[in-house]
Amino acid sequence: MKKRAVCIISGRVQGVFFRAFTKATAEKLGLCGFVENLNNGTVYVEAEGEEDKLGALRVQLEKGSHFFRVERVDWNANDNLRGYSNFMIKYKGFWDRI
Repeated sequence: MKKRAVCIISGRVQGVFFRAFTKATAEKLGLCGFVENLNNGTVYVEAEGEEDKLGALRVQLEKGSHFFRVERVDWNANDNLRGYSNFMIKYKGFWDRI
């Protein structure tokens, strides 16, 4: 059954290729949605797909790597699908960064 996962990842997750890792992992699993940096230093992810694939994404996000360090993953899965057709990285504009 398809679900939508909404999560916020805390740790050393900005400026360390975490969004690219998330996108590549989600695409490999056949998930759709997006990932974006938040102004408070966390990363926000919305992903839709089969429950087992979402679980596999969560495992990979929690693992971390030598590039990034995940301290916490706040995860909520629900039935409220948005109908995403791909997985993308959302970039903030220049003026959002200053």
